[in-house]
Amino acid sequence: MGIHRLNHAVLYVSDLARSVAFYRDVLGFRPVAMTPDGFRGATFLQAPDSTNDHDLGLFEIGAAAGRSTAGRATVGLYHLAWEVDTLDELAATAERLAAAGALVGTSDHGTTKSLYGQDPDGLEFEVVWLIPADLLDDAALAARKQIGRLDLDAERQRYGGQTRGGVGISVPA
Repeated sequence: MGIHRLNHAVLYVSDLARSVAFYRDVLGFRPVAMTPDGFRGATFLQAPDSTNDHDLGLFEIGAAAGRSTAGRATVGLYHLAWEVDTLDELAATAERLAAAGALVGTSDHGTTKSLYGQDPDGLEFEVVWLIPADLLDDAALAARKQIGRLDLDAERQRYGGQTRGGVGISVPA
């Protein structure tokens, strides 16, 4: 089985309208008309620059549903990671997440620069920019073994805010 990428994720949410608004307004996902006729309580969304049929399915299970306890009291998925093309887009995403009260952390993983967020149900996700293969150096590769503080301004000065990330890694060269 030759898996080469994640096609979509499906999340259970407590309030569908609230979750759709979050993913649309904060992360730029757009609803796509593909919910089966007569099926209620689900919305499918596509990421801004995606060519996937859909990237995210949201299924409402109701207001009585508790927040996820995965990793604290139960097994389960910790987070999904979505990749952005540029450090400028990562910085803009950080601003939108912070304005929504949804930015819960940032990290420099050497070869990747990451934001961590939580949706309205407390489901965590990561938004990441990857250093392109031709710009990887020994320092970035060595830093993968530690988690550092992310300084987006310094990273934009170093790599350029509009440098396309992931080229030669997650994006064909």
